[in-house]
Amino acid sequence: MRGMPDRPQPSHEPSLPAGAAPHPAGSARHLLPRGEKERQRRDIVSGAVMDEAQLIRFVAAPNGAVVPDLARKLPGRGLWVAATREAVETAARKNLFARAAKARLAAPSDLADQVERRLTERLLAGLGLARKAGDLTFGFERVLAATLSGKAAWLVEASDGAEDGRRKLLAAARKATPPPRLMMAFTSGELGLALGAPNVIHTAYLAGRGAERWTLDVERLSGFRPLLPEGRREEPRS
Repeated sequence: MRGMPDRPQPSHEPSLPAGAAPHPAGSARHLLPRGEKERQRRDIVSGAVMDEAQLIRFVAAPNGAVVPDLARKLPGRGLWVAATREAVETAARKNLFARAAKARLAAPSDLADQVERRLTERLLAGLGLARKAGDLTFGFERVLAATLSGKAAWLVEASDGAEDGRRKLLAAARKATPPPRLMMAFTSGELGLALGAPNVIHTAYLAGRGAERWTLDVERLSGFRPLLPEGRREEPRS
């Protein structure tokens, strides 16, 4: 199909001042795995040029439907949208995919929900792969040891887990160097299914290239759903 070329663009974004809070996916530009170059694309909603890590790539299916391409591997010209629910909903509602591609395309009204669901599935699958690779541990005692040793990049806590164990892990995380980040977007059932174990509450993704890649998708998911329950802040980094 005809459309905006999938060509990297030069970045014209101003840098954030020290201490400024970034866009929900804004910190992703600093999270590219070591050795990988940053590439920029133009968001079809705002017209802003951003790092790929801050965007969702979409392509047209043979029937003209717009589909997310989270792995950025599907054939066809890419149509890039900022990784936020608002941006994707705007692109679908205003028919911006068809306008950018100069072709007759149809974006489903639940496109943002599709992106959230696929990012969630991708992150959970990533946890399963990390376990097989030895980059992830779970269970209170093992997660506590990884946290205290500074080896944990992420504490992935079940959203429906008991507060007592989580409180102890967060206290340990505050003492760790560097402190891990906290995520509570998945239930114990979702974590257990991903890891092939029952009743998974406490999980630690160990620092390394795998965690760096996983973090890129976490940052994208944060534009579509909260990573923490309402009212809770990311305590280990406070």
